[in-house]
Amino acid sequence: MEDLLIQNVNLEKPENHLQHRTDGFDGAKSLVVRRGAPFKVTVQLKGRPFNPNTDHIRIKVMLGRLYVVMPVTFHKEASATRWRAYMDPEGLNLKRPSIYISPPAVASVGSYRFQLCVFTPIGKQSGKFGKFVLLCNPWCSDDTVYIPFEDQREEYILNDSCLLFMGSCKNVVSRPWSYDQFEPGVLEACLNLLQVSPEHQKNRRRDYLHRNNPVYISRVVSAMINSEDDRGVLKGKWSGTFKDGVNPALWTGSGDILTKWAQSGYQAVKYGQCWVFAAVMCTVMRVLGIPCRVVTNFNSAHDTNGNLVIEEYYSETGQKLRHSKDSIWNFHVWVECWMARGDLGSGMDGWQVLDPTPQERSGGVFCCGPAPVRAIKERRIDLLYDVPFVYAEVNADVHTMIVSQGQVVSHSMDTERVGSLICTKVVGFPRVQNITGDYKFVKGWTSPMSSRSSTLSSRSSGYSEDSTLTRAGSSSGATVSLDLDKAPIAGEPINFTIKVMNLQKVSKMMKLHLNAQAKEYNNSPSDTFWEVHGVLHLGPMEVKTIKKQIFPAEYEDVVGDDLINLAVVVEDTSSEDRLLASEEFNIASPELIIQIPDEKSVRVNQEQVATVTFKNPFSHPVSGALTLVGSGLIRGKLNFRLSALRAGGTVEQSFSFTPFMLGTKMLQASLSLFNTNSTIRGFKMIYVNRS
Repeated sequence: MEDLLIQNVNLEKPENHLQHRTDGFDGAKSLVVRRGAPFKVTVQLKGRPFNPNTDHIRIKVMLGRLYVVMPVTFHKEASATRWRAYMDPEGLNLKRPSIYISPPAVASVGSYRFQLCVFTPIGKQSGKFGKFVLLCNPWCSDDTVYIPFEDQREEYILNDSCLLFMGSCKNVVSRPWSYDQFEPGVLEACLNLLQVSPEHQKNRRRDYLHRNNPVYISRVVSAMINSEDDRGVLKGKWSGTFKDGVNPALWTGSGDILTKWAQSGYQAVKYGQCWVFAAVMCTVMRVLGIPCRVVTNFNSAHDTNGNLVIEEYYSETGQKLRHSKDSIWNFHVWVECWMARGDLGSGMDGWQVLDPTPQERSGGVFCCGPAPVRAIKERRIDLLYDVPFVYAEVNADVHTMIVSQGQVVSHSMDTERVGSLICTKVVGFPRVQNITGDYKFVKGWTSPMSSRSSTLSSRSSGYSEDSTLTRAGSSSGATVSLDLDKAPIAGEPINFTIKVMNLQKVSKMMKLHLNAQAKEYNNSPSDTFWEVHGVLHLGPMEVKTIKKQIFPAEYEDVVGDDLINLAVVVEDTSSEDRLLASEEFNIASPELIIQIPDEKSVRVNQEQVATVTFKNPFSHPVSGALTLVGSGLIRGKLNFRLSALRAGGTVEQSFSFTPFMLGTKMLQASLSLFNTNSTIRGFKMIYVNRS
């Protein structure tokens, strides 16, 4: 009698991907499934049918040299801690039996092989091999990355685009970014990142065993996103030219970076800065199944000596000086990942800070976290990992000093500037969510854990709910304040108001110094590009208001995408008391407008036409390179050249694209201007329907 043999094994990719919410990976070579949930394989037999009474099937699952062997039973049993395999006796096709393999919710993440063998009564066996990729499962309540709300799982795992928030807390700029987690080659690059890591190279067995723990995975990924200690993805650079790589401001998504890294044999991609490091890490964590979001901390302290004090120095004419190793970045971007923290005891589950930007070493390597957000708020500096460093980033005090002839002649302290706004994207909407109260107790809030939202356009939005546009100085004899009249916009004058108040019943003569310097978000300012000096007479108890403007022609060639440090120093000529008021701010760029004639008609695999419009707000002609990208919308990039456009002129560029993925997608446009460091951006969210 003819015995049975296994002819082939069907991995049932479409069905499994749909059940496991991995259908975005349909283009991947491997079957992609999530732990804690069964997946189905169908066995095509040759010869006689399968006999449940006499034949037996065993499955060997392998991760590297680790393996487990399990019998295929007829009981639909699942286990949170052990591998299981079963057949459903109802509707069983004995010529093509279906087998369900159930990975435990504590299984390690990685690329698996499996061998399926059938044993017959006469001792013969027949086997076939298969492969699958196993990810974490935030839909499974037994998984340590379980997040209980479907809209959050959709946002923090499946959403392939986002807004990154930059600029300053008074003039928040939203930058579109494509995570690209479902683009070709990205899944493989993320899995290879784990294989290339020093932890895997040092001890592969230990690494595979520990990949069941998102705490371990997140530290490995945090270290591997930067290239300081290993064959990591990105090389950081914050000054000089970027001619031997890509200016960090020009990246639009993670896919180009991860695939370039993998295709180069794991050579570091040049270059990244904080938002690039964070966005790429967010892609990797979402691919691996760990809920992740990008977070911006405005006025982020880098406290080099750990004393929770940042010192800043100004000259007597208002020029900011480079006298301190401590610094305050106008914004700094990291990620939060959602996971249980059984290693820290109760109360520390939930969002954890991870920072792949190489700033300080943790455990001997450049990585940071996972530090529980709750631990940062409660100043639990006794807990793992890196809670003190993140605490200082959001809580340090700022001591500001005026220096004259090498001596400090004035001193003031600000306890609210650092960590003035901590935010992320609202679930499901292109808006900013204020999560400052999750990190620190904020004065004046009815609930310290409350979160608020304010709408952002693709360009910027003024943020004033919990902040002030004033930095003031005072003494026993006088006060000075500096107010921006409104959030500055490119092509318009910067309007601001200085108010000086005499607090005494005697007249005063004051020297007045105004100073403006361009600065990068993470560095001290450069040389002064605008200054005004004068004398001010104040009667007893008099208040004087001074209106000033910096015109576009005075800042356009200097600032670009940089920020401005604006300061005023007043000196009482009789007492020689000096007062300082200062403000650092960005100038909002214009936006590119993307239009589609009939947005509701966008369908998969059908060509669409769109138009990008740009109006030149600058006082001089501009030209540049226009780039259009969109995950699931455009394969690769569309590039156009913009010829010289006169001041105040408008240009339109039409283009066509054919969507190839369903759902909500982001179409991005970026215009890199020549002979300046400015990049103009715009985006449009598009819903792609079925044909």
